Amino acid sequence: MITELYSDGVGEVTVGGSIVRVDLVSLSPTERDENNNPKSVLRQRLIFSVEGFANSVDVMQKALQGLADAGVVRRNPPRTPAEPPHLASSADRGPPAPSSLPRTPNVSSNFR
Repeated sequence: MITELYSDGVGEVTVGGSIVRVDLVSLSPTERDENNNPKSVLRQRLIFSVEGFANSVDVMQKALQGLADAGVVRRNPPRTPAEPPHLASSADRGPPAPSSLPRTPNVSSNFR
């Protein structure tokens, strides 16, 4: 029997020398943040060689492209650094809509 693991996503990717560590996270059923949202908690860590990680990313990109081609997911064009997010003037500014907030990258400081 093969053990399966569910993950809500990747919490962090850390590179140390020739090793890449990928932390898989799930939303906690019991732990909450200050806004009462479920906290992401570490569930499992994948450890790759750099070459193994690069090969895995290639396989996942092909799977993602297949999902996009099938219409299951929609890919947004990447933002260029010259295109800052639209900011309203202070006169018409209210609380920003969640979709207008920049997405935080899901990577470690090694990739910033």
